[in-house]
Amino acid sequence: MRNYHLRRNSKWCPTINLDKLWTLVSEQTRLRYKDHPEGKAPVIDIVKAGYYKLLGKGSLPKQPVIVKAKFFSKRAENKIKKIGGCCVLQA
Repeated sequence: MRNYHLRRNSKWCPTINLDKLWTLVSEQTRLRYKDHPEGKAPVIDIVKAGYYKLLGKGSLPKQPVIVKAKFFSKRAENKIKKIGGCCVLQA
């Protein structure tokens, strides 16, 4: 059987949940940005960690965060914006 223009792994999309998001950065980074006077937020790039999509299971601490990912679920995006964070899409 022939299969023209076969695309292997076209639906491959590793995911991570919100409750595991802070495991991608060190504890020192989290504490440094916790009470920052200028309101700076840490940037967490989940694509560099090997994940493409952020799912909304779990909860986040009340600390703003900037998350870079290829895909976001609606629940994850709403939870990040609710605490004052930002979602950045990457190509």
